[in-house]
Amino acid sequence: PHDGREGTEALPYNTSNHLKGADTADDSVGEAHRGLPPVLPHDAREGTEALPYNTSNHLEGADTADGSVGEAHRGLPPVLPHDGRQGTMAVPTKKLKRPITKEAIFHYVYGVLHDPVYREKYALNLKREFPRIPFYPDFWQWAEWGEQLMVLHIGYETVEPFPLNRVDVPDDKARKAVVAPKALLKADKAHGVITLDTETTLSGIPKEAWDYKLGNRSALEWVLDQHKEKKPKDPTIREKFNTYRFADYKEKVADILLRVTTVSVKTVAMTEAMKRAPR
Repeated sequence: PHDGREGTEALPYNTSNHLKGADTADDSVGEAHRGLPPVLPHDAREGTEALPYNTSNHLEGADTADGSVGEAHRGLPPVLPHDGRQGTMAVPTKKLKRPITKEAIFHYVYGVLHDPVYREKYALNLKREFPRIPFYPDFWQWAEWGEQLMVLHIGYETVEPFPLNRVDVPDDKARKAVVAPKALLKADKAHGVITLDTETTLSGIPKEAWDYKLGNRSALEWVLDQHKEKKPKDPTIREKFNTYRFADYKEKVADILLRVTTVSVKTVAMTEAMKRAPR
């Protein structure tokens, strides 16, 4: 703490014994120094010493008679950096490590759970018990992967659509009957094609897009299955509440498939990078 006088710093000490704590086991050091004047001048406040220094040059006064020490130190930066206020010095503190937050731990766990090496090694355990999360050497790399994956998976409806090829061929039979094209929602992995209905197909789906799976199905197949027209088994529900028709949501489903393709490709790219990470 500063003591209010120009160019001084107040340091705490014990006024009753300037060498308190310096006594040896046989008290020899303490006896030798008792009665000596204080090492530093007292500033009239109990428990403090006033330490003079020069803010323009913290090594001023270190020169010897022949100037050797002074020359050696001239041009060097101050021992302690000045903080810009007259008569004060900024004391450097130990650089803090990057704090591990709850969010970082959550992202780390999410990243590890997508690690293909981990999933393959503990496949049987993951089927019958809660996962046990290993601690990998590069925590922040896995946390970063986890955060990127989370952004992709949560915001899948807002990612950039993948440039698939869409082909629309009119279904003359359905149009003559004035009915909607028959919903198919089928995937041909070998050729990278998805058939939405008797009129529309999406092609150019990368092979790796099928490798991102939710459970035992790819994300693309999961989207197709969720939007199929299904007849409820319960007759009352089938009669009164079976109003879903794929034709009403066709464009929305097509858009979701383009975006899920992007999510799948980027996810697989990250999981491939995980395979090369140290463990």
